[in-house]
Amino acid sequence: MSALTDPISDFLTRLRNASRAQKHELSLPFSNIKNDMARVLKQEGYITDFSVQGDGATKAIKVTTKFVEQTPAISGLKRVSRPGLRRYVGADEIPRVRGGQGIAILSTPRGVLSGREAKRQKVGGELLAYVY
Repeated sequence: MSALTDPISDFLTRLRNASRAQKHELSLPFSNIKNDMARVLKQEGYITDFSVQGDGATKAIKVTTKFVEQTPAISGLKRVSRPGLRRYVGADEIPRVRGGQGIAILSTPRGVLSGREAKRQKVGGELLAYVY
């Protein structure tokens, strides 16, 4: 098995591909950041559910995608900060995604948060991705 240089991009790509292929479930290798991002996506209503399966080196995250009348709830995902170019924003610089129709996902000192929650808590951080 090869090591990934950007596990967040891998997570977003797998989620995008599963949604476009009308797959209701997908499984991917576990990491804390992916688990936290799945939690934010569930809180914001972009996925139905997620669970952690297995233990030790065989841990995996099982994500249940969400569809509204045969249409995926996620129409787009975009990785913003990447290993070659990190992007950090302050609490007052958090961008609105698609005029408020999408969310920004940030890694903050208080954990991984949606853009709305980070603004509410007045905390900035690394801008990981846009979801709409």
